Amino acid sequence: MVKLVFMPKLHLSTLINAPIELVFDLARSIDLHMLSLEHTNEKAVAGRMTGLVEIGETVTWEAKHLGFTQQLTSQITDVEPHHYFADELKKGIFKDFKHEHFFEKQEDGQTLMKDIFDYTSPLGILGSLADFLFLAKYMTNLLQQRNMALKQIAENGKWKSLPGMEIHLHNEAV
Repeated sequence: MVKLVFMPKLHLSTLINAPIELVFDLARSIDLHMLSLEHTNEKAVAGRMTGLVEIGETVTWEAKHLGFTQQLTSQITDVEPHHYFADELKKGIFKDFKHEHFFEKQEDGQTLMKDIFDYTSPLGILGSLADFLFLAKYMTNLLQQRNMALKQIAENGKWKSLPGMEIHLHNEAV
């Protein structure tokens, strides 16, 4: 029996003109996440609902994607401060996913943020067909939009008003 399965593993890289500590915390910001995906009405509805998500914490997101309102719960499963964190699906439409976030300080003071989003769609061969036809592109575009919003907020100073970012105001003044 031949089994045809398309299992996407999305890779993105974003260069951000901001310190690694700031970029790391912005990537963990519930509030920035909601701002970056306003067009989907993304909001945290359970678990951590504002500020910076920490290891072991869960967030339940509700948003409208592809015409359907959905809920998804993820948990922060690994954190290496300022260099790496991972979140994994606990409940939602996907069969599973793991989103790894990597941060590298560049010689010029910028930060290279890398995402690896590894997921499996539900519905077996039908899910694989959806991935191939449109879902992988949709997810890539969604992650790119989030990353561009993070980059813009990190570089233009609007991060200063986000909950949980107070420590960076102190660091900026030093």
